[in-house]
Amino acid sequence: MGKPKEPKPAKLFMSVIASENDIFQQGIEDLSAIFGKTDAISQRFPFDFTDYYTPEMGKPLFRHFMTFQRLIFIPALPDIKRTTNGLEEKYAASSGHRRLNIDPGYIGLGHVILATTKGYTHRPYLRDGIYADLTLIFQNKSFQPLAWTYPDYRSEEVIALFNQFRKKYLDDLRRRANDSC
Repeated sequence: MGKPKEPKPAKLFMSVIASENDIFQQGIEDLSAIFGKTDAISQRFPFDFTDYYTPEMGKPLFRHFMTFQRLIFIPALPDIKRTTNGLEEKYAASSGHRRLNIDPGYIGLGHVILATTKGYTHRPYLRDGIYADLTLIFQNKSFQPLAWTYPDYRSEEVIALFNQFRKKYLDDLRRRANDSC
């Protein structure tokens, strides 16, 4: 019989989509104030795989991915998603339309998980209206997409970026283990 044990802490990341650079910068400042210092912010990626957000946020949209120095306790993911939803509301236009989309998730050794409010067959329910979306799995020394992985997360550039984030996460775990000795 296996004995239950807590998972290792995970690497928090955010995907931030915006059309206005000043709103993006303000969002980054708030995210850092809440979740701690970032240790990586990606290059600017055009967000043009879908028009899903265009009616609400306009065009052109861009995205950055970022990770944070502090590792997280995995069961905190629903709280993190609710916090980022609050930031989206804070920066919404007077019409209620979002000007910032923030999707939090975590990087583990074997996968990338996104938090979402939309349930689906591959998204197990966590709590408080939040679901987990298994987005990438780590196999053959690289993250791999799944049948339902969003097109932008399938791109070579994003997979390479998440492989870099995973290496940083491994360094974080090693440093943490050395600090506790």
